[in-house]
Amino acid sequence: MSLIVAARFTTFPAAEDAAQKLFDAGFVEEDVTLFFVNPRGQHARYSIGGDTHTDAGARDAPKRARMGVTIGAVVGAMVGVAIFAAFSTPLLISLIAAGVGAYVGSMVGAMSHAHEGGKTGHHLPFHEERRDSGVLVAVHVSPDNQFDAARVLREAGGAAIERASGRWQQGRWADFDPRKTPEPLNEFSEKHA
Repeated sequence: MSLIVAARFTTFPAAEDAAQKLFDAGFVEEDVTLFFVNPRGQHARYSIGGDTHTDAGARDAPKRARMGVTIGAVVGAMVGVAIFAAFSTPLLISLIAAGVGAYVGSMVGAMSHAHEGGKTGHHLPFHEERRDSGVLVAVHVSPDNQFDAARVLREAGGAAIERASGRWQQGRWADFDPRKTPEPLNEFSEKHA
């Protein structure tokens, strides 16, 4: 694994200027790369798009739908029994009405309860991303020069300076995962390294 220091920039020209400042400070071209990090949730980790297998808002939908089915079926059956009692219809027609009422009630209940997660704000994401989008300048460093790279990036206007352990291959960060929470490289660690 390689030691990597990276910083986020808002534009490619700003990132390119930072890369030039790294070259001026003695870093070689094979140890510096820049690339764009997409906004959260837009990293297309799945063939149909997105970053997670399911939508976080849909996590509890089956449980809420089952609750809606139960409530709807009970209410629908009660409506069917009320029709039997109010109109003195034959038992077979009352059973059919109770069954249809239970079925319709279960569908309405399932849909209304499954949709509640989006309205009430019960969003519990599977993975909460903490990396902002932008142009990332990454530098393959050693323990001896990691703080020099961080200083150059900071002075060039880099934000969210981070340290990572990753695979550096052919002049780029080969195993970069945009969903992984970055490990900040702050000035406190620089002064006490």
